[in-house]
Amino acid sequence: MKIFEEIESEVQSYARSFPRLFDRAKGEFMYDREGNEYLDFLAGAGTLNYGHNNPVFKKILLEYIERDGISHGLDLHTAAKQDFLETFNEKILKPRDLDYKVQFTGPTGTNAVEAAIKIARNVKGRENIVSFTNGFHGVSLGSLAATGNSHHRGVAGVSLPGITRMPYDGYLGEGIDTTAYLDKMITDSSSGMDLPAAVIVETVQGEGGINVASVEWLRNLAAVCRNHDVLLIVDDIQAGCGRTGTFFSFEEASIYPDIVTMSKSLSGYGLPFAVVLMKQELDQWRPGEHNGTFRGNNMAFVTAKAAIDHYWSDETFSKEIVRKGQYVAERFAKIVEKYGEGNFTTRGRGMFQGLNCVSGELADKITSTAFKKGLIIETSGADDHIVKCLASLTISDESLKKGLDIVEQSVAEVLEKVDIIPEEKDFFAEPMDADGEKQYDLDQTA
Repeated sequence: MKIFEEIESEVQSYARSFPRLFDRAKGEFMYDREGNEYLDFLAGAGTLNYGHNNPVFKKILLEYIERDGISHGLDLHTAAKQDFLETFNEKILKPRDLDYKVQFTGPTGTNAVEAAIKIARNVKGRENIVSFTNGFHGVSLGSLAATGNSHHRGVAGVSLPGITRMPYDGYLGEGIDTTAYLDKMITDSSSGMDLPAAVIVETVQGEGGINVASVEWLRNLAAVCRNHDVLLIVDDIQAGCGRTGTFFSFEEASIYPDIVTMSKSLSGYGLPFAVVLMKQELDQWRPGEHNGTFRGNNMAFVTAKAAIDHYWSDETFSKEIVRKGQYVAERFAKIVEKYGEGNFTTRGRGMFQGLNCVSGELADKITSTAFKKGLIIETSGADDHIVKCLASLTISDESLKKGLDIVEQSVAEVLEKVDIIPEEKDFFAEPMDADGEKQYDLDQTA
């Protein structure tokens, strides 16, 4: 491990939470150099929805490499690209009545977001973009401007203009429709908001803390955009490719976004791959206006096609995701009930679930304890206070149960070390400070 300390940048993050030398991975498992097995509930931060080294994709990819299939082709027409586009159109877009053009951007999600924002501004001739509290869209400057997290924004080194931030669904509490606020801001000529070119939104805010937008809120947002001639961009980079139960996360709301960004699990195999989907009339690029050396990864075309063919030719896989997601939600709900209802809460959709803890410190202790037990699971949210379950969608029932057992065991162990009230369901009930706030010390032991 010495070489990492000597020459790798201090910017590394996941390696600090999971300090092992990993050497091999298969399905929902990772193995370190010593052969220790770890159950993976991180899945490449949502990049490995179909697990590590999926055997269906691996076989096809190896055959493609063995026959000297094109690995890099800029934006040339290739057989691999043709096959992907035909499959994507016939099995994903047409069945959902989506008439999109497909733009291949650089291979990262943030590049897709940059392209989406750029084309929206150019088509509408306006600069302003509306994004939402707790949103995460990437760390290149345009995407970072639309990102809410101060940890990432603080190192930009320059101002991040061109964005108006609005409250996400639930941000102002229950019963407040924040799309009405957005509508009022756009309508009122004295609000100080310039008419936006577009609104960019995640239907489930992954990095922001598994915040879930309701179907009603999404429909209202789409209506506001439509009424004011504002484009609706759905960032489906982490929530897409089946994570919420359907291929696109916005399907349940029955909305038709003007632009969709995708990356992460799109390739199916963890290969870098990103696209922008846009309504036909929005494709107003001139040749080369948004280019990149690695736009269109031919190996990713091969595995992405295989993922669609194998998992999305009918509704079987989608139903399995929903079933597993319900199980995760039920297990998290039981943890909440057993270890202090009102202090833990659950949130999520499909296989995009989170356990909301009292603090980032508590969540960190839970995930650290889980890692010692052989489970890789991360935190998210503004204060890293959400234990975030991103298990692969293909995980076996046995492994899913085992991983959630470890989460529950870790919660129990951490809480045993908290010097508060020993009664299980009311462990944060007392003491209170002068303002009525709950007090506790995570560093003390009982």
